[in-house]
Amino acid sequence: MYKADEKRYEKMKYLRCGKSGIMLPRISLGLWHNFGSVDRYENMKQMLYTAFDAGITHFDLANNYGPVPGSAEANFGRILHEEMKSYRDEMIISTKAGYDMWPGPYGNFGSRKYLMASLDQSLQRMGLDYVDIFYHHRPDPDTPIEETMNALSDIVRSGKALYVGISNYNSEQARKAAQILKENNTPLLINQVRYNMFDRWVEKDGLKETMNELGAGMIVFSPLAQGLLTDRYLNGIPEDSRAKRNHFLHEDSITEPVLERVRSLNAIAVKRGQSLAEMALAWNLREDKVTSVLIGSSRPEQIIDGVKFLQNMEFTKSELEEIDKILG
Repeated sequence: MYKADEKRYEKMKYLRCGKSGIMLPRISLGLWHNFGSVDRYENMKQMLYTAFDAGITHFDLANNYGPVPGSAEANFGRILHEEMKSYRDEMIISTKAGYDMWPGPYGNFGSRKYLMASLDQSLQRMGLDYVDIFYHHRPDPDTPIEETMNALSDIVRSGKALYVGISNYNSEQARKAAQILKENNTPLLINQVRYNMFDRWVEKDGLKETMNELGAGMIVFSPLAQGLLTDRYLNGIPEDSRAKRNHFLHEDSITEPVLERVRSLNAIAVKRGQSLAEMALAWNLREDKVTSVLIGSSRPEQIIDGVKFLQNMEFTKSELEEIDKILG
């Protein structure tokens, strides 16, 4: 049976999530990849142990994470119950529904039927009575937002989720969602979106300011641009890299101008005494406008490396100006 490091909370920094009572670790572990039925179970266990020992208390899932869809939740639930059950109340466990999960018209998007059925399935796979956060995974262009948000409110009232969140919502959509939830006395806790040095749409949208105004937090995925903001691509595209085998990072998008920017950013990181990945994670959390960054990992050592940025999270004005100049 796993026994956690007694000094785990001394290793992590935490930030209040909006105006809620929840403190989130500045770095959270996402189980999007490497926790599916095709992955090695012992490695999954070691990654969860390493994360929790580092003070990472937030574990982020979704109904369709795998492959196969649902297998990440099943594997996480098995590890939780066989090895980590005594620590359940020290964890924030989140899951989502919104993308295609099962055949037919009721296994996708944002209907009340889909959200409630999906959460019931997720709880069964994980062996839980409730999750801490249940997200609507993406806006639904056809289902009325009132139906989706009312379903989230009823899920909280049912006790199957303690808090609700949204994911991939822009400022306009987030405002509408938050207003409906507020009318239902169900505060919006958090918005989960993609954000990194190479994808700064949230800044143009004003989303960070919007979430602050709404009293909600923001957590970002792909903070390292699927590995582009690491030392993996400083000398080109390795044969075993994600760009060679993953459809989320296309090889043809890694052009020489992009690599030049990566190298220039790496030079700043070196001056700061950090790896490029450490600097990129710290950059996401600058000014405390983002509550937490979600990292994925394929092995425990990556998690150990990932938390190192906590030792140097501050930027000088000149560093930020130089980074902006590189990014254009």
